[in-house]
Amino acid sequence: MNLVRALGAEFQKVFTTRIWWLLAILLAGYVAIMSGGLGAFLGWASQNPDAAASTGNSAPLPAGLDLAPLVYSFASSIGYVFPVLLGALAVTGEFRHQTLTPTFLAEPHRTVVLTAKFISQLVIGAGLGVIAFAVSVGAGSAALAAFGLDTGLDSSDTWALIGRGVLAMALWGAIGVGLGVLVTNQVAAIVIVIAFTQFVEPILRLVASLSDVTASIGRFLPGAASDALVGASFYNIASLGSSESLEWWQGGLVLAGIAVVATVIGGATTWRRDVS
Repeated sequence: MNLVRALGAEFQKVFTTRIWWLLAILLAGYVAIMSGGLGAFLGWASQNPDAAASTGNSAPLPAGLDLAPLVYSFASSIGYVFPVLLGALAVTGEFRHQTLTPTFLAEPHRTVVLTAKFISQLVIGAGLGVIAFAVSVGAGSAALAAFGLDTGLDSSDTWALIGRGVLAMALWGAIGVGLGVLVTNQVAAIVIVIAFTQFVEPILRLVASLSDVTASIGRFLPGAASDALVGASFYNIASLGSSESLEWWQGGLVLAGIAVVATVIGGATTWRRDVS
């Protein structure tokens, strides 16, 4: 029963603040622009091949590539930063606003509190995933259909991709909790999330794709594992060389492992320190 009460408290902490819906709105807007924009560009290029060729991108994508999954996967390939941020803020906010003391007074078993944060952010991350893919599929399919391209909505593979994408977003929320426990300073955690997801990892993935040896290592990066779990990604198309990836279930295990290991290490170290 302690865990049930702690879970209820964690959900209440999130949904009684503005941050969750602000992030949800930003996520929806970001994904809509990217998915709808790419779908529209691909549609325009397919109907205006001469104009597309004049831009120097006469063959921007491999022949026979299924475009719909590529467009829809923007929900996770660019949107995963939002559940990570929310998960990290759920932990670091307790330190910043000094609410961790009353939290531990209400529930003295710190492992229960951390477990509740982990589970609650899994659920909330999945919720953000539902929002992201609803927007991605809505904007992307509308753009593709407007130019007569296949939306793939009648394919079970597309819906399986969406389901795996929601799972990936859930795991990213849990990874955010692990990061927040390891890096309790809120500003530092936000900087790390933005810097790594938007700059460091994309560069590492691009460089790793230059050879088969580095590509076999780069596929274990968290973003690459996430894309493998989902099953489609713009990054794989944009890679300069090898685009070898994990199986979808392997990608899921990598993400889950990162979330669990980071949370366990943080729970055994910073989470056990005295708080004021």
